[in-house]
Amino acid sequence: MLTQLIRRSEERRRQTVPSPSVAYPGPAGSHTAAAAAALFPSAEPRASFRAVAEAVAGGDVAYGVLPIESSLAGAVAETHDLLYEQELSIVAEIVQPIRHAIVGIGRLDDVRVVRSHPAAFEQCRAALDGLLLIPAATTADAARLVGQRGDPSEAALASREAAELYGLSVLADDVGDRPAFTRFVAIAAHSVLVTANARTALSFVTEHRPGALHAAITPFADAGLDLQRLVSRPLVEEPFRYRFDAVVAGSPLDPVVREALRATRAVTRELRVLGVYEAAS
Repeated sequence: MLTQLIRRSEERRRQTVPSPSVAYPGPAGSHTAAAAAALFPSAEPRASFRAVAEAVAGGDVAYGVLPIESSLAGAVAETHDLLYEQELSIVAEIVQPIRHAIVGIGRLDDVRVVRSHPAAFEQCRAALDGLLLIPAATTADAARLVGQRGDPSEAALASREAAELYGLSVLADDVGDRPAFTRFVAIAAHSVLVTANARTALSFVTEHRPGALHAAITPFADAGLDLQRLVSRPLVEEPFRYRFDAVVAGSPLDPVVREALRATRAVTRELRVLGVYEAAS
């Protein structure tokens, strides 16, 4: 498995564009735009999460930046699924504090409709209770649309920066249910191998039988490795069956991690490494 990962890393690195171009789901003013700016000197917006993943997979850009986990709402399902579908790799991560605001052109009492990304809705349930929620591709898209429509009964759940960019007023600030943080990842069409403070992301599919998941994760426990995340996602081609995305502390360059991965592979239908990267502080 380690040899295959190194070979894939070398092959994909040769296929990437020569300049470190970076894409994030736009437009400007989103929380992901801020994360992209923190990770890279410059980045360009794309229409959606999928557009970012496809640009990276197709070699149009070298890297993409996407949110993958919220401290309040949990896993960002779309990012997990795109990493699996497109066979992309996580090469870096960053954790950012998230501060949501209700922004619009009227008064807060006039608002009946709020637009935003579904993950943002999950982080601000109390403030949005009783309002009609309409999903948008990103929080910044929601702010831009509210500004264009000019309807005082509509607002967006977005950042203060998005409000300023799209000519909106902050009607209510810091409306999250509690302090929130989001983990963002940089994705690439190649893999990297690190050893210092490393994390290994993987995806595996078990047989559909009692004890299969327990058998798949037992090698990590037996090796004393910290399984830091475990997320289930449906297999679209097999109704009501699932794959599992996980993150384990350590690098495949460590013999202990490598042996645990081999043991898990032996008891699963499929195991794929989704990236090796340095953990965010």
